[in-house]
Amino acid sequence: MILQFLGGVRTVTGSCYLLKGRNFRILVECGMHQGTDAEAVNRRPFPFDPAGIDCLFLTHSHLDHVGLVPRLVKEGFTGSIITTSATADLVELILYDSAHIQESDTEWQNRKALRSGLDLKEPLYLPRDVDMVLPLITRKHYGNVERLCEEVRYRFVNAGHILGSSTLELWYAEDGKEKKIVFSGDIGKKDNPIVNDPVFVEETDYLTIESTYGNRLHKSMEASVDELVEVIKTTFRRGGNVIIPSFALGRTQDLLLILNKLVEQGRLFRISVYIDSPLGERITRVYAAHPEYFDDEARRLFNIESRDAMRIHFTQKTEDSMALNRIRKEAIIISSSGMCEGGRVRHHLKHNLWRRESSIVFVGFQAEGTLGRRIVDGAKKVDVLGEEIVVRAGIHTLGGFSAHADQDDLVEWLTRFRNSPEVFVVHGEEKVSLEFKAMIRQKFAFKAHVPEIGQEYEL
Repeated sequence: MILQFLGGVRTVTGSCYLLKGRNFRILVECGMHQGTDAEAVNRRPFPFDPAGIDCLFLTHSHLDHVGLVPRLVKEGFTGSIITTSATADLVELILYDSAHIQESDTEWQNRKALRSGLDLKEPLYLPRDVDMVLPLITRKHYGNVERLCEEVRYRFVNAGHILGSSTLELWYAEDGKEKKIVFSGDIGKKDNPIVNDPVFVEETDYLTIESTYGNRLHKSMEASVDELVEVIKTTFRRGGNVIIPSFALGRTQDLLLILNKLVEQGRLFRISVYIDSPLGERITRVYAAHPEYFDDEARRLFNIESRDAMRIHFTQKTEDSMALNRIRKEAIIISSSGMCEGGRVRHHLKHNLWRRESSIVFVGFQAEGTLGRRIVDGAKKVDVLGEEIVVRAGIHTLGGFSAHADQDDLVEWLTRFRNSPEVFVVHGEEKVSLEFKAMIRQKFAFKAHVPEIGQEYEL
């Protein structure tokens, strides 16, 4: 069998891996690229015939793992899309939201192009293309070994990253022998606020493992929560707002649970939290519908709307979002996108980034080339919605809120293997992946690679 790496290598976005057997073609992930040259990369022709793919596995529902699925279907894929039940529910929301963004952004770009006499563009895909995706989805549960075809069996186990996230175990038979390959998906750290801890896999012949934080450690969750409390209190004393760019999926729900707990403990009180993301509200309701994925504390705390001490507001209409920019102080605004590349958060940055009394709190990874990364890296001025904005607000990065495993977590995950798999390091910036590969070779003596885009390996 051949394993080909088509995305998510030497970068943290655009995950896509192709398995080519004698009688099958299997795709694992079909993610959207984010950051530098994103539009051009996402419009490149697929390096395979979508109609020739038999099956697509999705480990979880983040856009960098599922964002090009409608384009895949639009261009001829008609096979099964296999994932967990919660992931299926979330994928539907994520893809419709992405399609609406493609549509509105292209309309805005084309209005400018008409005035300038430039060529018009087509959206990557439209909501009607998402309509064609949904009937192809097959829902599976954690822990059950399923048969895909005569040569292939598979199983999902909990990856502990977000609701429904999974690690994919896949067994394949060739020449009378069965081999196994594992796709880690995005591995969660221990004690993520809502979902249960990752399940360890104990044996495989081949392994693709993410390396988002493969060369560094997170602050503890306790230290990050302490810092969040201090930032909120200090910012409110200064008379400013706290703006939190946050992914609508996963991080927003974690933050709501954490803020709710802080109110319950008396560390914060009478706070107003604005979730300025229609998608964030819809995803929060999906979370509430899947308590079977929760840990014990999350089941107790997740009924956030019943808490009197924390006033939570979901904004649906555009005019409601605009009204938030008239609030000058003591608001906590959680808005997408998490890397500040789109969505409503850009408007809140435009109105608060230049204010010394306000604070911007980053709670997730910022990919190279994104607006969020430029701010985190210390830019003095940034372009926001076509206007140059000076950066005067307090900038805070709280690594403990990341839903990704750090280096220690990844090492622990690797220590659970009873054999010595051949390892492919993916889903990390190039420098990070190379450093993590060197560490794997030194610590475990596993054969390890950092693939190039398009590179093939015979398994």
